Amino acid sequence: MTNLATVPERELASALETMTDEELFELMADLERRSESSDHASSTNEVLAKIVLTESAIEKRFPGQMLLPYKDWKNRPDRLAPR
Repeated sequence: MTNLATVPERELASALETMTDEELFELMADLERRSESSDHASSTNEVLAKIVLTESAIEKRFPGQMLLPYKDWKNRPDRLAPR
């Protein structure tokens, strides 16, 4: 899969619709890591904009759950185990 964290927002918005839940959650986790480690304000703004798009896609897929499926995925024991 292309590194969607680095593509323009318009392309990302289109790609989010076709992603599996697992891919969507992996992208969100990657964007969160990038937002925490970003050193430049401009790249931080871009990452935050992509986080908003990704959050919206998750909320659209799981209405009324306030990102709970993502949070559950993030805390799954099998995901936390070293690979």
